[in-house]
Amino acid sequence: MKHLLALTAFFCIGYSPVFAQESPTLLTLEEALGQTLKSNFDIQLAANDLKISEANVYRGNAGMLPNLALVATTNDNFTNTTQTQSDGSTRELDNSKNNSMNYGAALNWTLFDGFKMFAKYDELKQTQLQSEKQLQIKILEKVNEVYTVYYDLVQQQKLFTALDTAVVISQQRLDIAENRYQIGKASKLEVLNAKVDLNTDITTLTKQKEYYYNAKVRLNRAISRDAFDLNFIVESNVGINRDLQLVDLLLQLDAQNPDLQLAIINAAIAQLQYKQLRADRYPSLQLNSGYTFSESESSLGFVSKSSGRGWNYGFSARLNLFDGQRQSQREKIARFDIENAQILVERQRQFIETELMMAFQTYSTNLELVNLEGKNEEIAKQNLEITMDKFEIGTITTMEFRTAQLNYVNAVVRNNNAQYQAKLSEVILKVLVGKLDI
Repeated sequence: MKHLLALTAFFCIGYSPVFAQESPTLLTLEEALGQTLKSNFDIQLAANDLKISEANVYRGNAGMLPNLALVATTNDNFTNTTQTQSDGSTRELDNSKNNSMNYGAALNWTLFDGFKMFAKYDELKQTQLQSEKQLQIKILEKVNEVYTVYYDLVQQQKLFTALDTAVVISQQRLDIAENRYQIGKASKLEVLNAKVDLNTDITTLTKQKEYYYNAKVRLNRAISRDAFDLNFIVESNVGINRDLQLVDLLLQLDAQNPDLQLAIINAAIAQLQYKQLRADRYPSLQLNSGYTFSESESSLGFVSKSSGRGWNYGFSARLNLFDGQRQSQREKIARFDIENAQILVERQRQFIETELMMAFQTYSTNLELVNLEGKNEEIAKQNLEITMDKFEIGTITTMEFRTAQLNYVNAVVRNNNAQYQAKLSEVILKVLVGKLDI
């Protein structure tokens, strides 16, 4: 198996089927995830939405704080005025000028509104949590995509190595067949069969180059990386977590699954909106206050000029007695919204539990297949080594050699695919419980 060892060393020191001139760099999964979190546009948009929700959570936005404003009004008019005095005399003036001006500070503060402001403030905080879960969902979606594409590239890279190994073995077989033909121990047919099989393996390897190349392009797109930066390789170790337990995963659903948490938050928002509607049945009380400056001038009258300044304050109250039953109708609809929100929570919980149970069964099956295919690959490798030794001394036919060779390649392919599927099923389980390692 010296050819296999030489090939492995050759690949590890930097061979890339994407026609790279320089030694490729290693792109780790952590680096790919970091690039995604930094540059992905969907994550950036969701993060900005969260910042908007955070900025909206303040008491003034819920109506708890007073409004203070500077106010000023002025009025000028010119009129033809006729005044009849108490003694019967008359005073007239054309284009008499009258003006007034008021300015100062005005304060308006809602002291009580049936606790609506408190429910509104709680709704703002729930909206912030809603944005947090939406960001978490978006991150999980993109990270899941990166995991899937990255491990697909790992699989394609391993498959390329396996197929390249097949080419090396077929070349060795052809060399042996030609040597045996030269000394009269093999027929021309044996040499031709070896050439056909070698060309078949080269064709398969060439096609695999295309799959490997496209897998790199897909990974660059998934992590928002330069599409032409293809001179890299990925880690070969998948690292499957074999310790996941269904009971533990089910316990984590309510607390960690972002989709279920989002449904619970929506139900809480529906409750708070109902409280705000109910607040309209209570009286509202407002404080009105201010400090005012006033000045006025009149061309005709007992007082030609006046001014004043001072505090003013007062209270206003309002209680709705009848509004055509619109209040009752709005509350009725809000109660249906609450009921629908609770139904959606239960539906989401049932859906996720079902998906989790099926995904765990797939995960368990894939772990068994990983164990089985790993053993099969080791057996196929030993069988190929023995077959190569026998073929070199001419004790087996070329058909038997080719069968052993294909069995080894197929065993490697099945083992790689089993590891890939097992890793994907592990990732799906972690996504469902909202606990994907980033």
